[in-house]
Amino acid sequence: MNVLIKSATIIDPKSDFHNKKVDVLVEKGIISNIANRIKNSKKYNEIHLDNLHISQGWFDSSVSFGEPGFEERETISNGLKTAASSGFTSVTVNANTNPVISTNTDVSFLKSKADKHAVDLYPIGALTKQSKGAHLAELFDMHNAGAVAFGDYKKPVCNPNLMKIALQYAINFGGLVCSFPQEENIAGHGVMNENITSTKVGLKGIPALAEELQVARDLFLLEYTGGKLHIPTISTAKSVELIRNAKKNKLDVSCSVAIHNLIFTDEKLNSFDTNFKVSPPLRTQEDIVALITGLKDGTIDMVTSDHNPLDIELKKVEFDYAAFGTIGLESAFGVLNSILTTKSSVNLLTKGKERFGIKTSPINIGNKLNITLFNPDITYVFSTKDIISKSKNTIFDAYTLKGKPYGIISNDKIILR
Repeated sequence: MNVLIKSATIIDPKSDFHNKKVDVLVEKGIISNIANRIKNSKKYNEIHLDNLHISQGWFDSSVSFGEPGFEERETISNGLKTAASSGFTSVTVNANTNPVISTNTDVSFLKSKADKHAVDLYPIGALTKQSKGAHLAELFDMHNAGAVAFGDYKKPVCNPNLMKIALQYAINFGGLVCSFPQEENIAGHGVMNENITSTKVGLKGIPALAEELQVARDLFLLEYTGGKLHIPTISTAKSVELIRNAKKNKLDVSCSVAIHNLIFTDEKLNSFDTNFKVSPPLRTQEDIVALITGLKDGTIDMVTSDHNPLDIELKKVEFDYAAFGTIGLESAFGVLNSILTTKSSVNLLTKGKERFGIKTSPINIGNKLNITLFNPDITYVFSTKDIISKSKNTIFDAYTLKGKPYGIISNDKIILR
């Protein structure tokens, strides 16, 4: 692939050209020159885009596509197309499929479906067989097949001894164990945050305590066993505090937060709109402040769209029976960039790679090109016309976004929206 990118502002602290507006010449997929102005003497394809900014390719640590088994929600092919158009060059894909991704054959299937695509797909294998929480899945075999982590999507491991064994076993090959932060016996049949709003609207609540007890338990187990632990999508102020203290004590723990949990409070449930039914649930403004503080001080390692396509039959039902989840790839950057600086937003969308063992490629001469192209200043109202996913269950319908991705250049492919 040969291309000349014109007048692009580079946002990449690891680049020698960070914050500079330059031309970037790419030959055979490798950055051959970066300068204020480069003549196109070889008549390569040129990219000219309004207010063009580029960064290292964005990464999402929690994406669901449905296939195999739930292709009506999303296919791998269209899911990767959605990711590319949304600015993501790499995604980790959850095991909530049918069958659940719990063998090396399952992992190989996912990787083969994504072969030769611009977006790199990294499978997260199930931590327990069929994600039923009873017995460990084939972690080492899945690791050898290409799984980058292990976790049961939105399903906690209730048995603490099983989690202990998982952490100990994964040490042998450097495996990353993911543990969804919810104590099921306390969460019960709750459908939203337990608070004044849940009482007013008459819906069963999920106490913050349900998350915090599980986080505390897993941190104690990590301290006992060693190993590597990732806690996806925390949502409460106390969880931030617990993980902050664990990091001070040098425990090998990381965590993420879903972008929608940085924006909306549980008061959104006054309308009974099932698009706002997510797991973990929307919490309080105090929790949002603590989560953003955690992002700024490094306690929270990364953000995720927690992209979870669900067909209309799973959402257009009575609130108690609706499925948890929202899509989020298409809106991720525009939402983040509306509450944080562009540099902070880009940093949070790229920094999670190393935790999952994914190589980074700074925008420097001699490196392979893996970038996201975007305009950070466009303001627009997000709607279903902006959705590429097969499912349209977005929590951000009619929300004002700032910034829009143009697309990506990755794996010697140019994908522009």
